[in-house]
Amino acid sequence: MAATELKLMVFAHLGEGWKPCGQLLMTEAGTEVLASNFAYGLNYARRPDALEVDPVSLSLRNRDEVLGKRLYPAKQLPLFGGIRDAAPDAWGRRVIESKLKVPANSLPESQYLLHAGSDRVGALDIRARIQDGPSHGPNVSHDLAHLLEAADRIEAGLPVPAHLEAIFVDGTALGGARPKASVRDEQGVLWLAKFSSRKDRFDVPGVECATLRLAGQAGMHVPALDVRTLGGRKVMLIRRFDRYWLAPDGVLAEADRLFLTQPGGGRVEHRLGFVSGLTLVACDETESRTKAYTDLAQAVREHCHPSVIRADNAELFRRMVYNILVSNDDDHLRNQGFLWDPRLPGWRLSPLYDVLPRASLASERFLHLGVGPQGRLATLDNALAAHARFTLSKAQAARTIAEVWQTVREWRVCFEQFGVADDEIDKIATAFRHLDAVSTPELRKLLP
Repeated sequence: MAATELKLMVFAHLGEGWKPCGQLLMTEAGTEVLASNFAYGLNYARRPDALEVDPVSLSLRNRDEVLGKRLYPAKQLPLFGGIRDAAPDAWGRRVIESKLKVPANSLPESQYLLHAGSDRVGALDIRARIQDGPSHGPNVSHDLAHLLEAADRIEAGLPVPAHLEAIFVDGTALGGARPKASVRDEQGVLWLAKFSSRKDRFDVPGVECATLRLAGQAGMHVPALDVRTLGGRKVMLIRRFDRYWLAPDGVLAEADRLFLTQPGGGRVEHRLGFVSGLTLVACDETESRTKAYTDLAQAVREHCHPSVIRADNAELFRRMVYNILVSNDDDHLRNQGFLWDPRLPGWRLSPLYDVLPRASLASERFLHLGVGPQGRLATLDNALAAHARFTLSKAQAARTIAEVWQTVREWRVCFEQFGVADDEIDKIATAFRHLDAVSTPELRKLLP
């Protein structure tokens, strides 16, 4: 198949509006991206508030080095990680394919980028021409029941009737394999709605919400969460953490440990740049299983703001320990995120997301990412052995393990308080590990 070269415009949302930030050249052959390069616009690159499209391959730390130059992806990747993160993943692609009435995975990557819409994750937009305006996202509160019905039809490979076509606005930009859509509530707050699937063997939305809330109690940073029931089926709502609001006088009102606040009172919505762990580690998705949490920790040291490196690496270690204890092996690099914090300014670890226990009877279990010297083996001894790579002393790492365990050991009581039914708790109970099953007596002696 002959290769074609396509020119696309990349926009960044700065302040209250979109600004053209550069031109992307993509060389494609059918559905395969062969190569790409990018050039920042001169006016954009000189802006003091310019957002990096990609912190590894398109860094703006040394602006004189990028002005007027075409830049290429790191490590000879065909596409920039920052651009890939602005593209829809599995579910968003299914929605676009349903909208265009084409077979699964049949479109060139450029078409997925163009059809994702302007309300995609992060603060970037991809358009065919510089003259093109943004496509409007979910500016009204769509009926969750209609979105759930539309998601069911897309998942089943059925056409979506006209009265359910809101899914083509609210669901095109989203990643992950599960059905979902972005919605706004009555106050205008943007949320991600994650629906149950007809294929689910347990209450996935309820369990995932409870697992994230449990992580919050164990000291991790999680977004605001809610669960709704529609016709006997659960919907999990996660407040979009790539959005924040400023008052007209420019004052940021904080509502949690990051920088999110409820809109209202004349506050204006702003967007935060987002990149995945894939981008920060600069690898292809097929390489994710060969990487480790220590690779993420090193990427944090190289690309995150100096003021957050120690705290971010400490939280990475805490998340790794938590994943071991709850058997979350969906911890791949796309499920690790980073946000551009305009107050620093610089990159920092995003709130935790996509954490789901996997029930298992296996005595030996593994995470997706490497844990320590014993590779992906999900034991606390393996995690503790890597403590120095997270800038933690052995005593600090042991204290973190003890803190997480003190919360996870009460998981069943917490899940009941979070509204998970007893029969659903029983279905995932084997995912939760006892301290004795994932540690040696020597390690347990170190715990405070």
